[in-house]
Amino acid sequence: MSWSIDEWFVVALARTIRPRETVFHGFGSPCAQVAMHVARRTHAREMTLIEGATYAINPEPPFIPPTGNDASLARGAPYSMRFEEFFDAAVRGDVDRMFLSGGQIDGAGNTNVTAIGPPGRPKVKLGGGGGGCNLSATIGHLTLWTTRHRSGRTLVAECDFITDMGHRTPLGTRAELGFTGGGPQWLVTELGVFDYRDGRARLTQVFPDVTVAEIHAATGFDFEAAGDLRTVAPPSAAELAAVRTVDPLEVRKSEFSPRELTRLFRPHAGQDCAC
Repeated sequence: MSWSIDEWFVVALARTIRPRETVFHGFGSPCAQVAMHVARRTHAREMTLIEGATYAINPEPPFIPPTGNDASLARGAPYSMRFEEFFDAAVRGDVDRMFLSGGQIDGAGNTNVTAIGPPGRPKVKLGGGGGGCNLSATIGHLTLWTTRHRSGRTLVAECDFITDMGHRTPLGTRAELGFTGGGPQWLVTELGVFDYRDGRARLTQVFPDVTVAEIHAATGFDFEAAGDLRTVAPPSAAELAAVRTVDPLEVRKSEFSPRELTRLFRPHAGQDCAC
């Protein structure tokens, strides 16, 4: 049995979902979208999955299509929420987890999907938050992700613009600003996995073909490594089968650079497995 980095990455994302959570992903998020369906087919069968563009609850699509608002993503759903219904649920605290990414992510978990460069004269205009700024303030926990860590431009010391709030902004902490959501709990990248201790990203797991020195070199903010730093547990046969069944078109790969997609893995003797 062998697997690719995109499969392992999606499995790592899926593992951040707890059983019985209500989970949502935003627009244009193929890796998070696949991860949610993988979690629902493996360790979190009792989760409530809310699709990002259709707001369909627990749909059963035959596969993940290339576009996030395809009507097939509502197939088999017992109900599709109205836009305002979902936002009301998030404000009430009825949504446990949301997946967020960004063109920039800082050490406190703030994300930027608005613009890169000076606010008055940005170099690049991004797509915008699409309501993520509101949702990130009140949803129970956030799982952040990026497949562009190695570029050195994504994990930054300070976001040029804060679209979605992490644990702290220059204006204060979540508690000081009156926001009820728990903030980022995990950050998964193609190099490793971070959790958040005292509101700062902490490296807890690394992929076996990456060194901590490489992660430091690609990261714009200072971070601590956990005392029990370990290798990301390999995917189980059930997890790999779920990825390949849910995503036969491999839309997850669209988030990765060609270089990263050359990374292939096989189990090694003595290596822990999440079986």
